[in-house]
Amino acid sequence: MIKTLLSVLFFFWGFVTVGAQTLPVVLNERTRAATVDEILEDRFERLLPRLMREEGVDMWVIISREYNEDPVMRTMLPSTWIAARRRTIMVFYDPGKDKPLDKLAIARYDVGTLLKGEWDLSANPDQWEALVKVIQEKNPKKIALNYSTTYGHADGLTYTEQGEFMKKLPQTFHARIQSAERLAVRWLETRSEKEMVMYPLICRLSHQIIDEAFSEKVIQPGVTTTEDVVWYLRQRVTDLGLDTWFHPTVDIQRADEAKFDHLRTFSKRPGTQVILPGDLLHVDFGITYLRLNTDQQQHAYILKPGEKEVPDYLQKAFQKGNRLQDILTERFKTGKTGNEILAEALQQATQEGITASIYSHPIGFHGHAAGPAIGMWDNQKSVKGTGDYPLFKQTAYSIELNVSVPIKEWNKSVRIMLEEDGYYDENGFRYIDGRQRNIFMIPRKSESVR
Repeated sequence: MIKTLLSVLFFFWGFVTVGAQTLPVVLNERTRAATVDEILEDRFERLLPRLMREEGVDMWVIISREYNEDPVMRTMLPSTWIAARRRTIMVFYDPGKDKPLDKLAIARYDVGTLLKGEWDLSANPDQWEALVKVIQEKNPKKIALNYSTTYGHADGLTYTEQGEFMKKLPQTFHARIQSAERLAVRWLETRSEKEMVMYPLICRLSHQIIDEAFSEKVIQPGVTTTEDVVWYLRQRVTDLGLDTWFHPTVDIQRADEAKFDHLRTFSKRPGTQVILPGDLLHVDFGITYLRLNTDQQQHAYILKPGEKEVPDYLQKAFQKGNRLQDILTERFKTGKTGNEILAEALQQATQEGITASIYSHPIGFHGHAAGPAIGMWDNQKSVKGTGDYPLFKQTAYSIELNVSVPIKEWNKSVRIMLEEDGYYDENGFRYIDGRQRNIFMIPRKSESVR
């Protein structure tokens, strides 16, 4: 199956040169749909049984109505289903003894080719009664439902649907109901082998769109504004047939009297500014493609007349940001909680004289995804709930953080704000498509001009 997917990728995913940039060609809609469905089938057949058994759940029931979809259900719908239909109920049952899962849809039709429709309207006109019949026949030890106080991703069962279901469910089964929080989070956070074939090129697309936006192709110092670059990014993504999962941010630090407050990039967007020589630019940007997301932050410097390199004091500041990335990812270990990783990394940063702020998060089906939170931009102590969740293998993260570095030449501190997407497995942590190691120069050096 991996070989099938790879052959599709290599056939369709050539490269196209646009200006100075070489961008991977985006798959057409039909090939995207086939790829999404192949990945989903693989997750159902290989990943879901393992997760259900590890979490001790023999029946998982997911209930959702059209246009009010459970976040988990959205990741389980086939590519041609843009939404649930009327009320869609999915039932996954593990019969044990390493037998395949029963994957059922309590619906009038099959859900794609992966879930068999089990609602015979002539025998059970009531959909809830059809669900109860399945439960009685399977007689599970545990019935997991998607409700959670910690993760919105795992809290997709609405008040109405829960009430209707419990009214129909025989009292003998009520004590078997439990939260599917852990199972739902693990389904969402775990990346399959097939997804990790795709993810590097998705991250490459995102990187190269930034590279293009932070270049003389887009920026004319003294004319171009930060909002011009923001909307260039939005339009470029649309033109490529992709989506953004959040509105990008582009902001400036420069040698003036203004104090830069990085918190405004979270709590209040910076106003429009004209980009000038000597400016240090910062972008926060992410795309959604093939149901996976990116989240990246990088820097560029506008060369002053006569300058041929980024000033050494800014490059050294940038290196401190790279060092903080290393400090954080070196502490990734299966079973550690997000709060434990945060505390250890901040302690080491302090010992090395780095003024650090860490707010890293899982990434995958969602931009701010389910899994262990490693700090928050407004909480550098301990994140209740999501920060207590442990690190598992086969999970992806946006390594998001910043360092504050005094710059004598500017008579103030600058913030090096970085974010790169990475993956953790039995071999440790790695960046999915590398990371920025040097500040971009605008304009770029030309190989033909010395």
